[in-house]
Amino acid sequence: MIHVVIVGAGRGGTAILRAFRDLASVEIVGVIDIDDGAPGLALAHQYGIRTGQSFEEFASEPMELVFEATGDMQAYEAIRRKLPAHTTLIPGEIANLMMRLLLEKEELIHELTISRQELGVVLNSTHDAMIAVNEHGIITLFNAAAERLSVVSAEDMIGQLASVAIPNSRLHVVLETGEPELNQLQVLDQIRIITNRVPVRDEKGNLAGAVAVFRDITEIQSLAEEVTNLKEFRMMLEAIINSTQDAISVVDSEGHGIMINPAYTRLTGLTEEDIIGKPADADIAEGESMHMQVLRTRRPVRGVSMKLGPKRREVLVNVAPIEVDGELKGSVGIVHDISEIKKLTDELNVAKQLIRKLQAKYTFEDIIGTSNEMVAAIEQAKKAADTPATVLLRGESGTGKELFAHAIHNQSVRRYNQFIRVNCAALSESLLESELFGYEEGAFTGARRGGKKGLFEEASGGTIFLDEIGELSMHMQAKILRVLQEKEITRVGGTNALQVDARVIAATNVNLERAIQQGQFREDLYYRLNVLPIIIPPLRYRKGDLDTISQRLIAKFNEEYGRQVEQISSAALARMRDYSWPGNVRELENAIGRALIQMKFTETIIEPQHLILYGEAASGVKSDVMPSATIAAFHEPEGELHALEEVVGRAERQHLERVLQKTKGNKTEAAKLLGIAVRSLYYKLEKYGMQ
Repeated sequence: MIHVVIVGAGRGGTAILRAFRDLASVEIVGVIDIDDGAPGLALAHQYGIRTGQSFEEFASEPMELVFEATGDMQAYEAIRRKLPAHTTLIPGEIANLMMRLLLEKEELIHELTISRQELGVVLNSTHDAMIAVNEHGIITLFNAAAERLSVVSAEDMIGQLASVAIPNSRLHVVLETGEPELNQLQVLDQIRIITNRVPVRDEKGNLAGAVAVFRDITEIQSLAEEVTNLKEFRMMLEAIINSTQDAISVVDSEGHGIMINPAYTRLTGLTEEDIIGKPADADIAEGESMHMQVLRTRRPVRGVSMKLGPKRREVLVNVAPIEVDGELKGSVGIVHDISEIKKLTDELNVAKQLIRKLQAKYTFEDIIGTSNEMVAAIEQAKKAADTPATVLLRGESGTGKELFAHAIHNQSVRRYNQFIRVNCAALSESLLESELFGYEEGAFTGARRGGKKGLFEEASGGTIFLDEIGELSMHMQAKILRVLQEKEITRVGGTNALQVDARVIAATNVNLERAIQQGQFREDLYYRLNVLPIIIPPLRYRKGDLDTISQRLIAKFNEEYGRQVEQISSAALARMRDYSWPGNVRELENAIGRALIQMKFTETIIEPQHLILYGEAASGVKSDVMPSATIAAFHEPEGELHALEEVVGRAERQHLERVLQKTKGNKTEAAKLLGIAVRSLYYKLEKYGMQ
């Protein structure tokens, strides 16, 4: 008997304790560690082995072998000096090596145990029955499937001689011959099985055993007969489907294509390779997959329009679920071609729009901007185009709010329908109400016989753009609110509510929040309009776009004026960047156009001297003082006297013309320069016939 003392009850000492504890020729005398919480001490207590904190406690005990597992050289030297001559001290390095070897052994044993368990689970979970023998013909494997088929437990079979216990397995024959027996048909207690028997060889090619794998094919043969009948039925069904003129597509319960007919290929241009096994939306060019909707809801859908295939054919689809014994198996879709009808309808709609001059002209390609604010506004607008929600465009005058409204409409599903623009500040309240909502016959003096549709009715199915909505009276705001909430209008002089489906895009340069505080704008209308607010930054916040916008404007005016201007100089561009552009892009357009007019025909580059930027010289025209030049223009010749009202009227008209020429027809900017309300400006323009 070898008596062992272990010094150090850490990981290494614990591993040595576990390894030596089970050896019959070894007795663990004690385990030593100064740490009361060392894991080896707790394990020694479980084993009933004495523990201590110093080597001196065991000096009188018999010991032939001492493991110093602390790795501390001072501890090693102290123990060595105290050991009797017949005792061997194993130093920390060797103890560590033994520890690693022991740990590796434990890990390998653990991994092997897990692998054997996993292999057992796999073998017992397989549907195929398996029997294995070693080189002596002794059964070493008999899985759960073999138990089911032979009605014998594995416990009774493991360790038996296969040639005696199950001679019809023929594994002993495979051991003798070393040749496999494949696809052997057998009858086992009225069960038809098919068996593969193969020899097992080691890495040197020596015969190490044999394995038999077999399965019950009784049910399979019955199913084969049914499959034959099903194939005949399927061929007949496919012949019927292929002969119909309606395009048909079928998907499975997971939404993968399993069948299309020739009519479908003719309609969409897609072949079976494009559809079979692919997701249900593989054929969709525009729209949502109705197959997936039906699979989710188990409800049929009818009359849904979409576009299919690379040619984007306009189609109408009806889709229904396929259920067998209450279980969803897939869905079938019938597709009808309506592209020709749609084409004619679209052409008619386009013709109507052109006749009414209600066509949206601009797209997102026409909007120039690389600043973060402008890119964000464009992205918001593109998202807004994909929804029917109300959009509120906010920004200073001349920033391009109407351009955004056109682009949103042109990218929306309503792009083939009307786009109607209404300047809410341009019309008197009574006229605006009759224009927006229409009127019934006899509603007022001069009303058209039979009444008249309003612009909301005209825009139904399309988009109505309410520009300068911040200028509406409280009365008109209430009426607009009703349209947004109820989707219905009542004509002037009428009593019946009419449903309208017009997408509303509103725009304003008014601070609506301040207007609400001042009681000039309804808070409830503000929340209805502010569903998708888009802030369009002024030009002074995105001066990096000046060059690109200027080049686009130069190309435009070259075509209009027959010029050949090529670019704008860096000096002129620098001057433009130093300017604040109170009129934004509209003022920039005015400046570029005026520069081309000022240039000689031989000049091809815009220089600083060609630019006239009014804001550099003065902040604007004061509205309360008429310029002396204007008064002088209306000085009457001596001897000709006119009424004061006529003289003032002529002066006012000419002054209005000058301001509008400066703002290039922008009435909102003109009203600001004049210091009057936009509505007052429109009244004066109507008064002097300048509309």
